[in-house]
Amino acid sequence: QVQLVESGGGLVQAGDSLRLSCAVSGRTIRAYIMGWFRQAPGKEREFVGVINRSGTSTYYQNFLKGRFTISRSTALNTVYLQMNSLRPEDAAVYYCAAVEVESTWPPPTNEYKYWGQGTQVTVSS
Repeated sequence: QVQLVESGGGLVQAGDSLRLSCAVSGRTIRAYIMGWFRQAPGKEREFVGVINRSGTSTYYQNFLKGRFTISRSTALNTVYLQMNSLRPEDAAVYYCAAVEVESTWPPPTNEYKYWGQGTQVTVSS
């Protein structure tokens, strides 16, 4: 059984950086395209970014404007979300998710098969 567990969330000040981790268990991370999503209170879940199986290609939501970076470690079976220059509007629960079979790149949201439980990020102004 594949499980995704996020960690690294917390309370930071505007302008700070934070790195989230998503540990995958049950199967090698090489089997999956890995994505990050977020959901703020009262808002729809939104796509943040995604990284391919080899870690050679990434795709991000336009609004991030280069502040976030996704990477992955095959050795640790973990994917990361480095967040810089955080803003109050970045506050949300952040989720990682895995695609096992994709139809295109980047994969549509409905192709994410496995999801983590989320980690809370709070940004004070």
